[in-house]
This record gives sequence, C-alpha cells and structure tokens, in this order.
Amino acid sequence: MDASPSERLAALGITLPTVAAPVGAYLPSIRSGSQVWTSGQLPFVDGVLLRTGHVGDGPDDVSAEDAAVLARVACLNAIAAAAGAAGGVDHITRVLKVVGYVASAHGFTAQPSVVNGASHLLAEVFGDAGRHARSAVGVAALPLGSPVEIEIVVETDRVVETDRVVEVEPS
Repeated sequence: MDASPSERLAALGITLPTVAAPVGAYLPSIRSGSQVWTSGQLPFVDGVLLRTGHVGDGPDDVSAEDAAVLARVACLNAIAAAAGAAGGVDHITRVLKVVGYVASAHGFTAQPSVVNGASHLLAEVFGDAGRHARSAVGVAALPLGSPVEIEIVVETDRVVETDRVVEVEPS
C-alpha cells in the first residue's frame, strides 16, 4: 500500500506549519463540494517572510534556484491551508491545479523552473496524486515584496453539502 501524505511528510522530516494569517480581507482557503481552493501563500516561516525582491540574474536579484526553494516553502504553506479546510492532509486525494506567481526582474523568463519548487514538493507529498495542471506567471510585484506566491486547488475525499460533510468512496 502507498504511504499516506502524512507518512510521506514524516519521512521527509517535514511538519505542516500553522496556517499563515491573511494579510488582507480574505480566507486562507475555502472549500466547495469536494474541492479546496487556497489563497496565494507566501514563503513565511514562523511568521517571517524569508526573502524579498525580484527574481532574476542581476547582482541584487533573488536567484532562480533560491526562488525555487521559496516556492517550495510557499507551497508547504498552501498544503497546510488546504489540509485545514480538508480536515487533515490525509483527506486530500489529488492536487488539481497550481498557480505560481514570480516577481520577475526585467527580462527574466524562467518562471517555470521557479514554480518547479512547488511542483516537486507536491509530488513528494502526494505521489502520483500530486501531479497537476499548472500556470507559472511572471509579475511586476507581489504582496510584501515577496519573490513568489503559490496557490493550489485540491480534491478531497469528502463533499461538503451546505453545513454537513459527506464521505466519498475512493475511486
């Protein structure tokens, strides 16, 4: 039998962080039916944004390699937000979509390699169920000066019908 997401996280030595408090008037995640949609998550660790700046090749830029690590951290925060709405990480049955935003210096076009940091983590945690559709978008700026922002859409083994949860049999 395949390892569960929580078992994979433990094997990786990763603990899901506390869901970051929103920096605006929104929810960290929202559930509709069997899906959970997260808001964009930044690379916070213990409430501290790990880095600011634009991603690029200049001397003052965040390197693409460092930004990929930041995308991984932001994705871990997105997993935590999704797990909170799903009733736990083991109730997430599939990652459907990832959107990665990269604050890009002029001329930087390697956004996909940066967002791979998030995609690789999802594969490590969810196995084949972590394979997903994806967009990697270069933007002029992100909240708080973050170099990356990650949002995910996941499917769960539970369906929300108004105010009650209905278990769904795995297919």
